[in-house]
Amino acid sequence: MKTTRITSLTLLIGLCSCGGSSGTPKDESPEKEESSSIGSPLTAPLDYVGAVGKAKKSSDKRLNLANMQNVIKQFKAVEGRYPKALNELVTEGYFPRPPSPPRGMRYVYNPKTGQVGVR
Repeated sequence: MKTTRITSLTLLIGLCSCGGSSGTPKDESPEKEESSSIGSPLTAPLDYVGAVGKAKKSSDKRLNLANMQNVIKQFKAVEGRYPKALNELVTEGYFPRPPSPPRGMRYVYNPKTGQVGVR
């Protein structure tokens, strides 16, 4: 009985100290609320989905770039030169179609060095 009262009192004190209000109104703009939502338990699912989306975009970009670099190296080994454009990899049969860049980005290719990047 005594331990139940102590446990209840401890929980009550913890709840009051965490969820209490100072009584003063907050003058925060919506921008501040939005930036402070990161790490909030209420927005955790949305934060997680956003992080997964960013990670997928990043991994797709890296995977596509690595595949394209490998195909460009194969082209150079067979043809003895770098392709003049990325479409030449399709016409020569190295790709059925070039991989599409992540949304809102485009591939940048340097035919002198054989390097491809995303911007």
